[in-house]
Amino acid sequence: MVIPLPRWGSADPAARYRRPTVDIALVVPLSGPAGMFGPSCEACADLAVDDINAAGGILDRPVRLHPVDAGAPLPVLAERIDRMVSTGQVDGVVGWHLSNARRVITPRTAGRVPYVYTTFYEGGEDSDGVYMVGETPDHQLFPALRWLRGEHGIRRWCVIGNDYVWPRETARVTREFAAGTDIGIVGEVFLPLGGRDFRGALDLIADSPAQGVLLFMVGADCAAFNRAFARAGLDEGRLRLSMMIGEDVLYAGGADSTRGLFTASGYFESLVSTPGMDFGARYLREFGPAAPALNNIGESCYEGLLLFASLADTARSLDLRTIERSAARVSYGGPRGEVRVRGTHTTQPVYLADADALEFSVLTELG
Repeated sequence: MVIPLPRWGSADPAARYRRPTVDIALVVPLSGPAGMFGPSCEACADLAVDDINAAGGILDRPVRLHPVDAGAPLPVLAERIDRMVSTGQVDGVVGWHLSNARRVITPRTAGRVPYVYTTFYEGGEDSDGVYMVGETPDHQLFPALRWLRGEHGIRRWCVIGNDYVWPRETARVTREFAAGTDIGIVGEVFLPLGGRDFRGALDLIADSPAQGVLLFMVGADCAAFNRAFARAGLDEGRLRLSMMIGEDVLYAGGADSTRGLFTASGYFESLVSTPGMDFGARYLREFGPAAPALNNIGESCYEGLLLFASLADTARSLDLRTIERSAARVSYGGPRGEVRVRGTHTTQPVYLADADALEFSVLTELG
């Protein structure tokens, strides 16, 4: 039996507004296959809080973050978020985490507090009060496939993904997209999170007519697969398009594993733009040369907190209905340039890059 969640749990709703701070659960992976992204996510979130508080906070109140490990078992994560929301400990949720985590969080936040999800994802999220910073396949993956078809003649792809929501749903919508083109998916393998037996996937690629490999793999899993792919000699004449990858994954995989590796994102540290370069220089000044690698995943947490602040300040409220009525007027300037809200998603340029050893080189803006 499903028991409906109370709108505010047992906490006094007004207590949120009497508190002198705006408290936000920062849900990022601190363990598991995506755990390598956690340090850059936390560092970028700290920069965002510094900037928001220097500008007067949210609704004239300073912001305080409460880190939550998105790599925890899903029931544990769901229970923690529910407790934080129900007791009034937090005013909202922001974070980069996998789609399976998002799916257990939304029932705990929907209709209760704002939730800003910062990663690219498979699309289709419509829970009450959820706003998305990240790109969907229509604006990220499909334009990249068209560009690689036009520039490199890549028509036949294998899909190699982890076995959970984002890879499977993204593979599904990619098949639907490809059906209207001369691009084809010639094989699929989905591997468990944390798994290291890539033999079946490598054999599928080697025995198929695939010219390219679509990688829907996470963090450490992606790095390990790239090493195995290169050791098997499969990077001879085959491209890879990896959709969840940052510089930290390149470092973990090593320079020998990055030949013919492409990705698409709304942010790259190497992108030549004034706001982006200013952000990279500030990150280096603040955290030093030993800092976690600055990447699109960590930077998205900076964007997510700016979006949360802009939604609340434009509405002059943290009430979901008030935010909804004013969301169409929300915009802000950040490392990605001018970002605007359309519906519950943001609009921003998306770029294609290829790996040059251990860094990404931006090739083009995708239309």
